[in-house]
Amino acid sequence: MSTPASPCVSSCCLNEEDICLGCFRSLTEITGWSQASDSGKQDIIANTKIRREKIKASHSCPS
Repeated sequence: MSTPASPCVSSCCLNEEDICLGCFRSLTEITGWSQASDSGKQDIIANTKIRREKIKASHSCPS
């Protein structure tokens, strides 16, 4: 298993909950990325996928 790549997309903008709207990591996850284990990085990536869907759903326009 290889080390997971950073989800950073170089489009940093933190919302009011300190979640980056570019990569959907929390500020704590961003600053701790380099020290996280491979398993920890996989957990962070899983969290970003959940946050992305949650944030996008909350900002969608009604049909």
